[in-house]
Amino acid sequence: MCLRRLRVVLMAACALVGSAQALAEVKPNALFTDHMVLQRDKPVKVWGTAAADEKVSVRIGEQSVDTTAKDGKWQVELKPLTAGGPHTLTIEGANKIELANVLIGEVWIASGQSNMQWTIKQSEDPEKVAAEARRPRIRLFTVKRDGASEPQENVEGRWDVCSPETVGDFSAVAYHFGAALHKQLDVPIGLISTNVGGTAAQRWTPKEVLDSTAELKKYAEEKNAGDLYNAMIHPLLKFRIKGAIWYQGESNAGEAHRYRVLFPAMIKSWRDRWDQGDFPFLFVQLAPWVPSNDPTNATWAELREAQLMTLSKSPNTAMAVITDVGDEKDIHPKPKKPVGERLALAARALAYGEKIEYSGPIFESLTTSGERAILRFKHAGEGLEVRGEKLTGFAVAGEDKKFHNAEAKIEGDTVIVSSSEVNAPLAVRFGWANYPAVNLWNKNGLPGSPFRTDSWPGVTEGK
Repeated sequence: MCLRRLRVVLMAACALVGSAQALAEVKPNALFTDHMVLQRDKPVKVWGTAAADEKVSVRIGEQSVDTTAKDGKWQVELKPLTAGGPHTLTIEGANKIELANVLIGEVWIASGQSNMQWTIKQSEDPEKVAAEARRPRIRLFTVKRDGASEPQENVEGRWDVCSPETVGDFSAVAYHFGAALHKQLDVPIGLISTNVGGTAAQRWTPKEVLDSTAELKKYAEEKNAGDLYNAMIHPLLKFRIKGAIWYQGESNAGEAHRYRVLFPAMIKSWRDRWDQGDFPFLFVQLAPWVPSNDPTNATWAELREAQLMTLSKSPNTAMAVITDVGDEKDIHPKPKKPVGERLALAARALAYGEKIEYSGPIFESLTTSGERAILRFKHAGEGLEVRGEKLTGFAVAGEDKKFHNAEAKIEGDTVIVSSSEVNAPLAVRFGWANYPAVNLWNKNGLPGSPFRTDSWPGVTEGK
């Protein structure tokens, strides 16, 4: 009996020693692993856990920063680093951790729902894309998909070197975006994929933002309000980034009118909490698709309009239009390379200051002359063009608010729209359908965004 008690006491003592040792171990946040990318040209935070009052030292290159853990947590800030590597990031306290093959470059967040989540394996030409993906200076991190009722401090995931073996299960849009940027900038690229299929924007927005905004208060009462923000965005907030790309909206189409407020509120909430100013936020307008449950054929058109309106409501944003890569029967169109590359064009302009055209034509103004409606556009680039024999997708209405398919033609930097059914046009719509058949482009190779010139009540107003 005495020996048995002694054995129990010894086991308990060993357990306490082991527990103390585990507590004393210096650990970085899970975002810090081998093969990671740190944002260049900005002060970089490194943080983690350790025993209370434990001395912690962080070293990279010629920099070394010391701190003392408080309440089991520590954090240091490195001075801005220049692009390059590989480096070793050393974190030392009672124990020593060496993170190998660390690069300094450009870090981007890739978030949204299933069309951002959709992997290389699920997209167009998966074998060819993977075979060409041996790009060791691109690094990939996929955040484990999860929700939480309260903001979290950590995520699960790891950094992988981009290769044919690792790229297949990574976001296709994010990969093509990163590949295009890497080709242009010739610096390391870090991509953090944090997205969940079938999710609405309110789940990516802090609950207190929803609760404090009159138009969004109803969302704060939902069971999963803000849960994806808590688990998959909040833990990233200390990590220095260049910007974010976003592909979402399908799950909010039924309440598209409210998305006019929700989407800008979400963007602002991220920027406020990331504390990096109005970093570039680049998003994708919904692709054409035919929902089986929308007899009005307009909910997706109204969601696209809400996305378009976000450009003027939220500074330093851009929108990739993809009316040419939809699939009538598939909500997940397979071509993802054009999507990523158009987002990269926007990044080159907004984030890196290149003097390039990064958007297709966007409606600017309407004037009328007799039976003619005269449209002018921003982002006409090198000029407007039609892809096909004649322009399609235009409709015009008069005082009766009834729209009729219209003839449209390009005259200089304008589009002239008319219909024999409408003597005095008041409003024009372009691509106003869930699955628009449109062919207005600019000569820079970018399609025009669907739009309407009227503000007459839509099918989602009041929902």
